[in-house]
Amino acid sequence: MANRLAAETSPYLLQHAHNPVDWYPWGDEALAAAREHDRPILLSIGYSACHWCHVMERESFEDAATAAVMNRSFVNIKVDREERPDIDSIYMSAVQAITGQGGWPLTAFLTPEGVPYYGGTYFPPQPRHGMPSFQQVLAAAANAYANRRGEVARAGAQLTEVLTRGATQRHTGSGQAGPPGERLFDHAVTAAGRTFDARHGGFGGAPKFPQPVFLDFLLRSGAPGSHGVSMAVHTLTRMAAGGIRDHAGGGFHRYSVDARWLVPHFEKMLYDNALLARVLTRAHLLGADHLGPVAEETLDYVLEDLTSPDGAFHSARDADSEGEEGTFYLWTPAEVDEVLDTDTARLLSRVYDVSEAGNFEGRNILHLPHDLDAVARQEGMSRDELDAVLRGGLARLKDRRAARPEPLRDEKVITSWNGMTIRALAEAGPALGRPDYTAAAERAADFLLGTVRDGDALHRIAAADRVHIDAFLEDYGALGNACLSLYEATLDARWLSEAAWAAGALVERFWSPADGLFHDAAEDAEPLLVRPRDIMDNATPSGNSLAVELLARSAALTGSGEHGAIVDAVLTRERGAMERYPSAVGRLLTAALLHVTPRLECTLVGTRAEIGGMIDTAHRHPHPNRVIAGGDPGNPDVAALPAMEGRLDRAREAFVCFGSACLEPVTSSAALDRALKRAQSE
Repeated sequence: MANRLAAETSPYLLQHAHNPVDWYPWGDEALAAAREHDRPILLSIGYSACHWCHVMERESFEDAATAAVMNRSFVNIKVDREERPDIDSIYMSAVQAITGQGGWPLTAFLTPEGVPYYGGTYFPPQPRHGMPSFQQVLAAAANAYANRRGEVARAGAQLTEVLTRGATQRHTGSGQAGPPGERLFDHAVTAAGRTFDARHGGFGGAPKFPQPVFLDFLLRSGAPGSHGVSMAVHTLTRMAAGGIRDHAGGGFHRYSVDARWLVPHFEKMLYDNALLARVLTRAHLLGADHLGPVAEETLDYVLEDLTSPDGAFHSARDADSEGEEGTFYLWTPAEVDEVLDTDTARLLSRVYDVSEAGNFEGRNILHLPHDLDAVARQEGMSRDELDAVLRGGLARLKDRRAARPEPLRDEKVITSWNGMTIRALAEAGPALGRPDYTAAAERAADFLLGTVRDGDALHRIAAADRVHIDAFLEDYGALGNACLSLYEATLDARWLSEAAWAAGALVERFWSPADGLFHDAAEDAEPLLVRPRDIMDNATPSGNSLAVELLARSAALTGSGEHGAIVDAVLTRERGAMERYPSAVGRLLTAALLHVTPRLECTLVGTRAEIGGMIDTAHRHPHPNRVIAGGDPGNPDVAALPAMEGRLDRAREAFVCFGSACLEPVTSSAALDRALKRAQSE
């Protein structure tokens, strides 16, 4: 018999709709039931592609005896963290304060008023590895609420104080006043170097996460060959060779459980692939030519597997299929031999390290342990010949793999993740000579603005023909940045207008002038234990950093004094965090770099048909603070831009300025290329 989750649209919640647990979705009904029956709340948070969430469901939530304990002692609430990042943020912070660590599945015990008093992450069905069983945890949490209310109240008060302080915290730094500058950026690069893995790339040891947000900052931190750029390029190169990359089907898995990027957790998240595609594209433009094809392969995967019929982007592919993690992606030598001819099978198995012993539970994750140029020489082939054989072999493996049971695809559309994907496509389209990427970005943006926007507000989720949940700061910030990137990719004024709308709505709904900070939830949002706010990036950029980046980019284009002043205020306030935790605030560092360093301005005057080639040329110059402006001078929004002053009658011309110095205008793509190179060298 189905429980209350059967009426939800979230694939994660629907996965639990037939548990014997009497689950509630988060809402007034559940909170009222807890108050009415004076029961504590068991809050369980996860997401559809989470491997350990599935494990805990199989072991505990599908177990009748465990469910009986849960139903007798608690009001049980299940939350999809991707739908409600505000709830997840609050109670993840609480569990981290209790245990010193976090993760999903998240398990928190709350009073009927929503105050946390105990929690953890995954709990096993029997005690093991020093962890209590889930039933032991249930008994202890229920007993504490029933018999030790004073202890529960004290624990809740302490946690609430921690959460309140975290939501308004100002991190102390060097004591230097004012917004950040070059010394701060150099400090961030130096700090990254202290944990950099010079052999395998990445930072720290296992498990190892891609960190594309911080890699983007490093790629902007200096010229090609500089320390920051080199660390980022080496990391991306090793990731592209590792098993974290799906060599047969394209795209990247969530993270690696080892230090050398070999064994991933096999879920594929839309945001990872969007953010990685952006940094791969930038690395390619900085001279890492081998990473350009990886960027294209990643975006091609998104377009093939994670794109809805409406042009929007689905959220994820699960880690599990056929009841096991990674089964869809693994190979044995016999399977490779069955699919390919003898010579191709031998060569592909050598290159991708397919062996009888295997590298994952007796089977093989495809990866590239050897230098391909060396392999080609040893095989008596050119590199182009080797690449052609491998492409053909991988395509046939991909076709064979398609006959296997697929991991679940989470088809909900999340506004912020779609914004990140639109931006990646918009920037890669002209940079990589792929107009289909630009077209896909425009189509997805049209869908979002026509579907999740309701008057002057956005919704976060579109799923199963339903649009719901008020959008958060990250949704407005990601969509606004996507529209600005679409404007730079097309110089179509409608995207400039949509970006201006998003920036204005963001300031109106989330900015607190009195406190000088952005909140993650709007002022009129559902009241929770605290109003959430987090400046730290996680797997995705923080809402605060996306907002500051949008306003910094907007101010650079439009000259908005209001937006520039807000950026100054946030960067000054958060300077201490950028000094103390640079790798955790990579997007805020990038926004600071855009705001305080000299800009390379490229203004193109004319219609898209007239200047399309020059738009592409401008995008192929990866200056860390490049602004592309202009468009049809007959459009009033374009004509009002500061960059267009005195240039409205100069059709089919390009103007390049760096700082306060401008070069002579040019009228061709070749001349623009030379001008951009000259401006960057001076």
